[in-house]
Amino acid sequence: QVQLVESGGGVVQAGGSLRLSCAASGSTNRINVMGWYRQAPGKQREAVAVISNTGTTIYGDSVKGRATISRDNAKNTVFLQLDSLKPEDTAVYYCTAVQTLPRWNYWGEGTLVTVTS
Repeated sequence: QVQLVESGGGVVQAGGSLRLSCAASGSTNRINVMGWYRQAPGKQREAVAVISNTGTTIYGDSVKGRATISRDNAKNTVFLQLDSLKPEDTAVYYCTAVQTLPRWNYWGEGTLVTVTS
């Protein structure tokens, strides 16, 4: 089992920045990919950014150029820096960790980000 704990959410003004953190604990040796998804009210969950344990990154179209995902493998922690925030970035941000063999997706409980205009 893997537990994910997110932190860093809150209320930010448009144009500001936010840094989210997610720490994984438990059976982390099989984790490959870690990342962030988000879900806005009334919308489907969407991918924000993911990073592999070798540092390969993929960003969602809605945050490209404004987001930076990074990872500290030694501490099993993933970070998301989101700049030039917009009101449409308001959502619950969920951390995810993908385990291989057997493949399984773990999810954190989410952290709310509210961007005010």
